[in-house]
This record gives sequence, structure tokens and C-alpha cells, in this order.
Amino acid sequence: MKYPKSQKYDTPDLMSKIMGPNPLKLTEELLNNHKIPENSKVMDLGSGQGLTSVFMVREYGFTVYATDLWSDPEENRKFFDSLNIPKEKIIPVKADAENLPFENEFFDAVVSTDSYNYFGRDENYLDKCLLPFVKKGGYIYIAVPGMKKDCHNNIPPELLLSWTPEQLDHIHDVNYWKNIVSKSSAEIVSVCEMKSNEEVWADWLKQDNEYAVNDRKTMEAGGGKYLNFISIVLRKK
Repeated sequence: MKYPKSQKYDTPDLMSKIMGPNPLKLTEELLNNHKIPENSKVMDLGSGQGLTSVFMVREYGFTVYATDLWSDPEENRKFFDSLNIPKEKIIPVKADAENLPFENEFFDAVVSTDSYNYFGRDENYLDKCLLPFVKKGGYIYIAVPGMKKDCHNNIPPELLLSWTPEQLDHIHDVNYWKNIVSKSSAEIVSVCEMKSNEEVWADWLKQDNEYAVNDRKTMEAGGGKYLNFISIVLRKK
């Protein structure tokens, strides 16, 4: 697919902030024909260094809470200020996804790109830790790295060139995620394979950090044929 919004951000400085396969392109596909009104209050859950948060403010008109456990809110604030984004439009928050510091029904929507698979595999997570913060009728949009078919009982050797079995246990197929989210009280709008895969991986593998370099081993050996990305869209009843 084409990514007219994401391509505006294809500069070395901005791409150096990505922490995996291109999260802007994943977010753009995830939010294609989305149902979140402009000016909505949105949590960017697992926002990393804030690039997806910037993207959602600029391209979709949301007010975004850039929520992440591992990034420094002060560093993210400096980044946001350098792009002249008004402070009231983007708020960096350091928080654990399992212990979020917000009021109930605070958000119109949650968007989580390339991180939900680390904490959302618990079938109780949605009802216990996330849905309480979403307004009734609000949406949750999730993009996670996945497998075309779960193969944890017989892992292809190509995948083990870059990742351990424990790391691969964060990655599952569409049926796995359908089962997880079906245990929640949320309405399932869709759970499906995304079109984004080779292109978002290519953007990541161009980077020179140690994680991208390590991931090249699997992808150069053809391991990408086992992998995909999965879109999950939920609505709070």
C-alpha cells in the first residue's frame, strides 16, 4: 500500500527514533478509515520516543498522551518542542501499561503500535488494565507483530538466528489474538492480517542500531515469510 502521511517523516533524524519496523506506516494503515473524531483525547500506549505521538497530532488532529515505561518524558518533551508542537496537544507520560495513572473514562481512544504484544497477552489485561480508561463507545486500535501461523512447537531455524524462543513467545497469529480479545467485554470490530510487512521491515533494517543489525540475520535468511503484522480494532460497549 501507499503511505502518503508517513512519507513526510522519512528523514534520517526521525527514522533514527524508530524502535522496530516502521511504526508510522503501521499506524497509518491501522488508522485507515478509523472512527476516532478529530480533537479526540488519545493514549499512544507504548509510544517509545514519541514519533507515533507526533504523527497522530499532526496528521489526525488528536490530543495525544505519549505513554511509555522505558522512554524519558523530559527527552520526549524536548523532541516535541523541537517540532513546535503545542504542549497542550502532546503530553509525555512515564507509566506501566499494567498500572496506568489516568482517571476512568479519560480517553476517547487508545492506539498502540508494536508494543501491545508485550503486555496484552494476558486475557484479563483489557478489562482489568485498559478498558476502564476508555469512554463508552470509544475505540482501541492495536498493531502487533505476528506470525502467519503459530509455530512455537517447531520454530523455523531462520527465526532463531535473531531471537530466542522466549522472545518469539511475544509473537502469535491471528487466531491467537482473536481468542485473547474475545475474553474481554469489548466489541471486536476486526482482527486481521495487515498489508504492511516487507516495507516496514525494510525501513527498520536500514537503521544502524544493534537491534536492527541483529534482526537482519533472520530477515536476510528468509525468516520474513513466517511473519506478519496484525491489526486489532475494539470498541468499548
